[in-house]
Amino acid sequence: MAHIDDPETQKANLGFIRASMKEPLLLRDHEFELARRWRDGAEIAALHELVCSYMRLVVSTATRFRNYGLPIGDLVQEGNVGLMQAAARFEPEREVRFSTYATWWIRSAMQDYVLRNWSIVRTGTTAAQKSLFFNLRRLRAKIEDFSGRPLTHEGRLKIAAELNVELADVEAMEMRLGAADQSLNAPVGEGGDDDWQDFLSDAGPSPEEAVIGQRDSATRSRWLAEALGELSPRERVIIAQRRLRDEGATLEELGRELGVSKERVRQLEHRALLKLRSSIQRRVERPGDLFVDCA
Repeated sequence: MAHIDDPETQKANLGFIRASMKEPLLLRDHEFELARRWRDGAEIAALHELVCSYMRLVVSTATRFRNYGLPIGDLVQEGNVGLMQAAARFEPEREVRFSTYATWWIRSAMQDYVLRNWSIVRTGTTAAQKSLFFNLRRLRAKIEDFSGRPLTHEGRLKIAAELNVELADVEAMEMRLGAADQSLNAPVGEGGDDDWQDFLSDAGPSPEEAVIGQRDSATRSRWLAEALGELSPRERVIIAQRRLRDEGATLEELGRELGVSKERVRQLEHRALLKLRSSIQRRVERPGDLFVDCA
């Protein structure tokens, strides 16, 4: 899904990049001092100097993602968000340079942006899918001579082993990266009257099947209600508590409620089920009960 910046936006982006490259690099001790002043005293001037000095890191990282067809200015903005998150979490006591720490946050912010905007279809949701999305092309070029043809089975196996993912994930990501987004409302062929959506099959039930399903459900409900009406009050309680609830009552609980033993509850339940089965079987064998007047 390609994006093209207008001339004014391109000019503004170029000016920002040039300004970023002119910012002086920070010495280690001064960098840690700025980080402490921002963390301990919320000094805006210290944050501004710290962040501006590493804008070049954002620009450098953005150029690595430009092949995904997204505006360089948007990538830089997302990278700046990652840079600010790094500044908020940086701990100078760990003796790690801010550039090393911020690189991960900048790259992560840009990767999330690319995944959200590369296609209108969600591309990578799991760690394995994200790894495949950003490494499949590189590994493909490393394993096979890139010629536009699909990967061989051996090539897919090598990539799956390299990234520690399933072979099916490699095959699915290869298909996603090899096909561009297409509108379902796009016409089929030039000057055609049919859209692509006209040829999509509906996996749901047909209107006839839906009506039949509703009728059968109503019939079953009626048969069950009539069969339950033939049981004794105690049998209805047992069936309702044991069979018609998401979490059925135990034999011991019903025994205490009805004042009988667990074994007696089991016997009553068994007898009630036999009665229900016999009652419903009689209705199934009566042809007139197979139809419900829907008028």
